[in-house]
Amino acid sequence: MRLEDIQPQAGSTRRRRRLGRGISAGQGASCGKGMRGQKARKGGSTRPGFEGGQTPLYRRVPKLKHFSRYAPRPAYTLINLRSLAELPSGSQVTLESLIELGIVTTNDGPLKILGHGEVSVPLTVSAAAITPSAQAKIEAAGGQVQILNAR
Repeated sequence: MRLEDIQPQAGSTRRRRRLGRGISAGQGASCGKGMRGQKARKGGSTRPGFEGGQTPLYRRVPKLKHFSRYAPRPAYTLINLRSLAELPSGSQVTLESLIELGIVTTNDGPLKILGHGEVSVPLTVSAAAITPSAQAKIEAAGGQVQILNAR
């Protein structure tokens, strides 16, 4: 038998704590709740979610029907048409080819072509997204646009 094996007799109960009945009872005066304060008063402690009088989080969060979740916008690697103007005729434009050529330095997500600038040579563009003005300028120069499934 070891000390940690000792257990109370089956069916035995402890006596209840008699709070505030003098120091000889073991729980006199402050009843084991320390000195003053909100948690020392009768009625127990504060309810869950209570923030000391500040409007709690569950009341600050909107509770409207069809409230959209806070989802971040999809991040794209953006490039303008003026950056593609120096490419040779008939070039394949993808994110990988632009990184190899050094036109794009970082991969911030799928490729998106913006319409600022002009293109005079036919290009084959494969991108996740493209603005309508950029697509019109590429097709007017004799190029093709292929939209990839980014997600």
